Amino acid sequence: MLLAADVGNTNVVFALFEGLEIKARWRIATDPRRTGDEYAVWLLQLLKIEGYERTAITQIIVGSVVPRAIHNLTVLAEKYFGLTPLIAGEGEAAWGFSVDVDEPRSLGADRALNTIAAHAKYRGDLIVVDFGTATTFDAVDFNGAYKGGVIAPGINLSLDALVGNTAKLPRIAIEAPRTNSVIGTNTEDQMLIGVFWGYVSMMEGLIARMRAEIGRPAKVVATGGLAILFDQHTQIFDAVDADLTLEGLAILAERASR
Repeated sequence: MLLAADVGNTNVVFALFEGLEIKARWRIATDPRRTGDEYAVWLLQLLKIEGYERTAITQIIVGSVVPRAIHNLTVLAEKYFGLTPLIAGEGEAAWGFSVDVDEPRSLGADRALNTIAAHAKYRGDLIVVDFGTATTFDAVDFNGAYKGGVIAPGINLSLDALVGNTAKLPRIAIEAPRTNSVIGTNTEDQMLIGVFWGYVSMMEGLIARMRAEIGRPAKVVATGGLAILFDQHTQIFDAVDADLTLEGLAILAERASR
């Protein structure tokens, strides 16, 4: 079985794959200081709870946007599983697609993995929207080449900035407003309208501009924690795929083992 680790700025998601099917997954807060031993105490217990022995894992792959975390995850793989992990984007796990931007090496692992999985699953010209700490919009052409994209503050970052830099605005939860009205009658409603519908308008506007610039029909694939919430309030997405980044890791690992 494959153990895949997707290291984001906020969380590390571990997933256990049999082929390209996810059998189990676990999430832990990202902390570059967390040692391989600390990961092992947590992960080995979860494997046991799910009924898996560590010997069932025959391959490990790590995709990370936090470079400092890679060393400790390598220690975890080597010390506790006896395996040398694949590092997404390096060596046998090189991306394998054209990166048509000014600085190809600056492409984040999460966006590269989304490119791989989206092209494999949906084909054609694509716009991949990933709701993470930042929200990214990536253009992938019909050949699977990465053509560039947009980086915007994630909705939680936007809310943090609003609350953190004002004296009287309260902390609110990210959720859909109770009505479609964009004229709020109290402070909390006005904030939620600004954050939520403002974000929907930003997404719809950017995607419309990207589609016009691509000049061909492009499917929009959304991933990340808030994709399902936004999908309920806009018609802009053609597909919502919560596991896109993890599936990119599994596809990359499968290619590397051929």
